[in-house]
Amino acid sequence: MPILTTNVRRVPPFTFYILYFTFYIFFLGCSPQKQINKTAHSTVLGDSALQHAHIGISIFDPSSGKYLYNHNGASYFVPASNTKIVTCYAAMKYLGDSLPGIKYSITDKGVVLIPTGDPSLLHADYKKQPVIDFLKRQQAPLIISDKNWQTDALGAGWAWSDYNFYYSAERSPLPVYGNILTWTQERADSSNEDQSASIYSNPEVNWKVRFNPDTTSKRFYVQRQKDENIFLITEGNEKKKIQEVPFVTHGIQSALELLKDTIGKEISILEQLPTPNLPTGQAGSRLQTITIFSQKTDSVLKPMMHRSDNFFAEQLLLMVANERFGVLNEDKIIDTLLKSDLKDLPQKPSWADGSGLSRFNLFTPQDFVAILNKMQNEFGMDRLKDVFQTGGEGTLSNYYKLDSGFIYAKTGSLNGVLALSGYLYTTNNKLLLFSVLINNHRGNTTAIRRQVEAFLEQVRKKY
Repeated sequence: MPILTTNVRRVPPFTFYILYFTFYIFFLGCSPQKQINKTAHSTVLGDSALQHAHIGISIFDPSSGKYLYNHNGASYFVPASNTKIVTCYAAMKYLGDSLPGIKYSITDKGVVLIPTGDPSLLHADYKKQPVIDFLKRQQAPLIISDKNWQTDALGAGWAWSDYNFYYSAERSPLPVYGNILTWTQERADSSNEDQSASIYSNPEVNWKVRFNPDTTSKRFYVQRQKDENIFLITEGNEKKKIQEVPFVTHGIQSALELLKDTIGKEISILEQLPTPNLPTGQAGSRLQTITIFSQKTDSVLKPMMHRSDNFFAEQLLLMVANERFGVLNEDKIIDTLLKSDLKDLPQKPSWADGSGLSRFNLFTPQDFVAILNKMQNEFGMDRLKDVFQTGGEGTLSNYYKLDSGFIYAKTGSLNGVLALSGYLYTTNNKLLLFSVLINNHRGNTTAIRRQVEAFLEQVRKKY
């Protein structure tokens, strides 16, 4: 009986290695790093307006603990308002569920108040004012000490010429009305130049006001003197025009003037804290205080992140310092956080303020990814989705609108600076963390943001 045989062609070892190498190169070419790099070059990196700019991009997969892409991810950038992400982390971690509105102690001299830096006091965003209600109820004399104020009204590295703009309100131990005066001009008939306009401020103030005799600009404008609450008003032809102007806080002095009419009583300044009455044999000199809480913490964090509120950010960072150390001092809390909670950041930042107004701030894209990862692990995405803005909201109101709800991020912008860092859900519901930082650009900000939008939307579709 014949024996059946089968001819089997063996692949020579050399040919096998050639095939293996070919497939390896093919799959390497399809790696996330290669694909994202191609996408980046077709959008952000290939934008002619960014040829001479400094660009950093990091994309991180928290499920694998690996970076999918890094382009200058370890390089330092001025982050602008992306600095608020770090402030948000500190506030979420140390301010608890509700903000301490004010601290007080009952003494033989009266009710001693210790300010906490709470930015919500008499702020238009908050109708309920527990601190004001408390102050109105007190029958004993009200005394306040600002000995815990250990910083300056304006931050290090801020542009000095911005003092008259709403986004550069002064920091203070006892903020009221957001440390802003809202000036309004109203006319019954804007076509009648001879008709006088009604001009008023909210809150009403007794500070000096002068009127500019030169009305050739025909535009309503209020200019404050740099170091004093003296306002020069130029009357305009507009039917209604509103301008927000920061006032000089002079520590707590301006706040006490404005509070007098609101609570119907004066608050005097205590030069030195009284020694507390302690049980016999117990040492110590710190005044024991009770806290009046004001607003839910996230109700202040949300507008800070959504509208990029510099004032809220600065005050919240000072509040964290006050809770940790009993002083309103951003340098102390920044130094402490960098040595403790943030000591494991990939690159040590240069961190100067809470808002990102300072150009002394320097962070890397990898730093922001690391902080975002901490926030996800410590606070959970449900809370972060509420605090961070998504497409069609806040400063992202004109972006990521076609399919919103997949991105939760913080924008940032200064002259020549554009930033966006946050959380990105892909079409496969995979969560990625990203940071895009652009410095020294000379292009149109809207156009560049559109390129970043196109880049992130392509990344979303592919992963």
